[in-house]
Amino acid sequence: MVATVTTEPSKNTAAPSRPGYGQLLRTRGAWTFLLPGFAARQPFAMLTLSIVLLVRHTTGSYGVAGAAAAVTGTSMALFAPYSGRLADRYGQRAVLIPGVLVHTLSALALTALALSHAPLWALFAAAVPTGASVPQIGPMVRARWGVRLQDSPLMATAAAFESVTDELTFVVGPLLATALCTTVAPAAGLVAEAALTLVGGLLFAARKSTQPPVTGGSGQARVEHVSALRVPGVRVLVVTFLGIGSVFGGMQVSLAAFSQSIGEPGMNGALYGTFAAGNMLSGVACGAIAWKAAPQRRLVLGYAALALAASALWTAHSALVLAGLGLLVGMCIAPALITGYTLVEGLVPGGARTEAFTWLTGAVALGQAAAVTVAGQLEDRLWNGAGFLVPMAGTVLALATLLALRSMLITRVPTRTVTRGVGHRVVVPVD
Repeated sequence: MVATVTTEPSKNTAAPSRPGYGQLLRTRGAWTFLLPGFAARQPFAMLTLSIVLLVRHTTGSYGVAGAAAAVTGTSMALFAPYSGRLADRYGQRAVLIPGVLVHTLSALALTALALSHAPLWALFAAAVPTGASVPQIGPMVRARWGVRLQDSPLMATAAAFESVTDELTFVVGPLLATALCTTVAPAAGLVAEAALTLVGGLLFAARKSTQPPVTGGSGQARVEHVSALRVPGVRVLVVTFLGIGSVFGGMQVSLAAFSQSIGEPGMNGALYGTFAAGNMLSGVACGAIAWKAAPQRRLVLGYAALALAASALWTAHSALVLAGLGLLVGMCIAPALITGYTLVEGLVPGGARTEAFTWLTGAVALGQAAAVTVAGQLEDRLWNGAGFLVPMAGTVLALATLLALRSMLITRVPTRTVTRGVGHRVVVPVD
């Protein structure tokens, strides 16, 4: 005899027929982590520029300032995945609280050393823990969305929303850091970054009820933890995100060099703003579209468009053409980022997703740091605009890897079980 058992539909995971930001933001409990999460991730966009402006003021050298900022960025990229792994295993709160305390103390120590004209090795010694302890709020927010929206088409909308939030952060953060360092005091930017990290991080950590379940720890069944990097698809995504990082880094240096070469250094802000605007606009659009194509296909096509647009940057010889190409490149970045983050939901078990997101975030940061260095050398040693070869090379190489290994991005098939609050029918044999 066979009976049909129907569970009561969940209010949290009911999927609308068409995804949209309105439905997403009405998800129960979302605002309790979105607002403190936005405050806590703002310092991430302030850190590098605040260090550059402070160290440049105290040493008179952009080279020393850039080196200190590069040490911070590299440390963040290398340590972020381990922070994510610990968050998956022991809970976000357990990692955030000591992390924000270490970061705050390290950033203040770096500030004091810079103001006291300490030697370069001392600045580097403080820069390492400052970068290594940067709270990975963005990946943690994405992991919380995964808990609230399991198997919902709104996950793509959430990924788009987070991409737009990241872009908004990187518009507001540098402006705030510049204003503080130039109108208040050279150290004001880094001090504010430390204060925002402390307050925002602790408020975010306090929202314990919305964090993903942990995969190990006291009082729970022991679960063997497998690193997200052991998932082949994650390694492919890491390479693609390194290419995206090369675009960010190459654009920052090359746009500044182009503006200087035409005698209009102030134009750099407008050109980079156009690039960022394209990213934001396409991110908003991606979240409002009900996609029918598989995410693997969308990633390949979107990344091909990004590589093609980035390959044309070095040919621009006027500010108007460069602005148009920058807008196009920006519009191609958001779909690739959003689709990559969306694929993580299907590739990685829930207990390793925070780590997976931090690998991708770290890959962007590492690609950006490498691109800044290489693009700067090309601009100094070759011709004006040679730095634009870096985004071209980075995206083309990443696209070749993606095409060769795209089969690794096939998501695992989720196994459905009858649990309270999940709306579906399951045929259950009854004796």
